[in-house]
Amino acid sequence: MSSKRAKTKAPTTKVPTTKANQSKPPSKPKEACPELFTKPPPQPKGKKKPGQLTSQQLRQYYQEGFIVLTSFFKDSEFDPVLEAIDKEVDLIAERLYKAGKIKNKYEDADVFHRFSLINKEFPGAPILIHKTGRLPEAFKKLWANDRLLNMMEQLVGPEVAGNPVWNIRPKTPMTEEATVPWHQDNGYYDETAQELFIPTAWIPMLDVEENNGCLQVLRGGHRTGVLAKHTCCAGGTFYIQTSEEEMVKSLGVDMKKDLVTCEMKKGDFILFNNLTPHRSFENYSDNIRWAFDFRYQTAEKSAGFHGIKDPVLLRSKKNPKHEIKWDEFTKVNRTVVTNLAKVGSPAKEEEFDTTLSGPWMDRWELVNHNRHTVNWEK
Repeated sequence: MSSKRAKTKAPTTKVPTTKANQSKPPSKPKEACPELFTKPPPQPKGKKKPGQLTSQQLRQYYQEGFIVLTSFFKDSEFDPVLEAIDKEVDLIAERLYKAGKIKNKYEDADVFHRFSLINKEFPGAPILIHKTGRLPEAFKKLWANDRLLNMMEQLVGPEVAGNPVWNIRPKTPMTEEATVPWHQDNGYYDETAQELFIPTAWIPMLDVEENNGCLQVLRGGHRTGVLAKHTCCAGGTFYIQTSEEEMVKSLGVDMKKDLVTCEMKKGDFILFNNLTPHRSFENYSDNIRWAFDFRYQTAEKSAGFHGIKDPVLLRSKKNPKHEIKWDEFTKVNRTVVTNLAKVGSPAKEEEFDTTLSGPWMDRWELVNHNRHTVNWEK
């Protein structure tokens, strides 16, 4: 539910032009496309490539809406990623320290504790890393991991793109804005996403147990092809949410029989899709639960994210020598473009602004105002 907004002078900050932010508003698609989310596409013939799902795993994924892949990554593949995370935290700590926002940079703390200490001095610090949009080399290599892309060929076809909605998630202990309520990812997209299959690889950087923020999913909650009614926003967060009653009614799930808690070991990851209902528990441990969610799609369709940003082509059968244009992708910060796309928004937000907002807030009934929604509405 959105309010009327006074017309103001358009901001002068220049935004890189993309096909996405040039496009016209999307037309409304079919109400539901269950076959897109329940029937595997035709599979490539020949010997399976490393990382690809077995026939049984493929059936399970499309039938249940998720699958946990065990021991997929080695520690050696995560080591450079954790080093890159540490450097990202260091950059934010340095900025906050120079600005007088924190009195200690906590340089002696490790990557699983440092951001928690910073967050105690400057609440909301994890949102800053969420908003930077930076992709260090190690993040790129993880997203475009050969075995992951082999798997995505099975799900989206030979033209594999990275969806613009990717996230690094520092789930600091006992932090409301790191605890995500029940939702389907399509609730954050525009209506065209109902006709776009978006597999998500949710990759934790450490063992994930019930006490440190693991995911729960509802098995089979995707089968109707329906997006349940959501509301905005949960508590003091920027998250949309749906209720158990709504999921039972709209998605046909059984909250006891279909509820699955996905504890994982380091090196495992969970694969789900954009209609799979899921949430994450609060983190009661002493460690930060770092995790990534990387999303994929066919490169032959638009991103479905409100015309804000184009996907990035990761692999192409048409052009086997394709080099990923990371610079072109990262120069468009989706947070900045989101703010500029909204009439009346400031051209440049404050450097240490810890609010997050976006067009998903206009798509659903506003039942709870907080600093994130106020920032969007003002």
